[in-house]
Amino acid sequence: MSDDQATELADLTALAREFFTKEVAPRYAEFAAAGRPDRALYRRAGELGLLCMSIPEEYGGGGATFAHEAVLFREQARSAELSMQLGVHSGIVPHYLLAYAAQAQKRRWIPKLASGEWIGAIAMTEPGTGSDLQSIATRAVREGEEYVISGAKTFISNGATCDLLIVAAKTDPTKGASGISLLVAEVGDDTTGFERGRNLKKIGQKGQDTTELFFDGLRVPAENLLGGVEGAGFAQLMTQLPQERLIVGAAALGAVEAAYEHTLAYVKERQAFGKPLFGLQNTRFELADIATTVEVMRAFVTDAIDRHMRGELDVKHAAMVKLWCSEQQTQVVDRCLQLHGGYGYMEEYPIARLFVDGRISKIYAGANEVMKDLIARFL
Repeated sequence: MSDDQATELADLTALAREFFTKEVAPRYAEFAAAGRPDRALYRRAGELGLLCMSIPEEYGGGGATFAHEAVLFREQARSAELSMQLGVHSGIVPHYLLAYAAQAQKRRWIPKLASGEWIGAIAMTEPGTGSDLQSIATRAVREGEEYVISGAKTFISNGATCDLLIVAAKTDPTKGASGISLLVAEVGDDTTGFERGRNLKKIGQKGQDTTELFFDGLRVPAENLLGGVEGAGFAQLMTQLPQERLIVGAAALGAVEAAYEHTLAYVKERQAFGKPLFGLQNTRFELADIATTVEVMRAFVTDAIDRHMRGELDVKHAAMVKLWCSEQQTQVVDRCLQLHGGYGYMEEYPIARLFVDGRISKIYAGANEVMKDLIARFL
């Protein structure tokens, strides 16, 4: 990395950190009570140039690299305030559109995501499928110049607020994975055939809307079929999932950095048995081990980002990043919470939010058991 690139990323880090710590994190209680963030914050992030940073400028993006996107996800995790699901909105949805949408559609859809005018979501998971994408039951039937979508999705991030939704559906249920297609729907609360279900109650990320979605004859133009060919959806998903798993790794790094820093400061101030907690050998040993894990994770994630920007991040390595980083995230944050004692169990302390918010990292983007199976296929 050149000195100019390093300076650019450092400036971006400062900008993103200020946005999350000053404009987003102080509103945690408000968003948790509402079950969703303020849409205006997406607009604000767009104004600051924090959305769709690795999307070309001709589509309203920043024309930068995934290294810039990774800064955003890392700093959001560091702030311990994840109400805005930017990994989906900025790191996943626009890249499906960039890779597979027609030129006119890219020019229509992506700038609205980059500005924050629209919020993006992707609907893959269903009540009975989880990580088994090949078994989805949602149908999309061609009728003239439209597809008619019927079915249900669950655990959809940004589901309650999205304006643009990528739907994974079966266009040919007889072909298994080869019968899956991706279609783009522009949706609102009054869209015929589309209904937002419950805003699901989670143990963490309470300010981030995660919902059920129902399709009962939702009609979308046939031209909204991504890639223009039926049955390409599963391959498209498999191509894009490595970036999604890298996003999980980058966010995990931000979470462990924050947990370590909060805990180091706490144990140096908190008195026990007549001296700071940091003076106890167990505390020092725990933090020495955690500090080492942070450094290893930083090197691992940085290497994966470099691979990705060279087009060399394959399925196996992406699964390894997601698996190991999410496992370390949950272990490190748990150890840091323990060092906070009773205060670590109090919601007013960032370590408590890092603990409950981070547990999902071992499940979404493919459960870690699935990651192990993927890795084993290449051994």
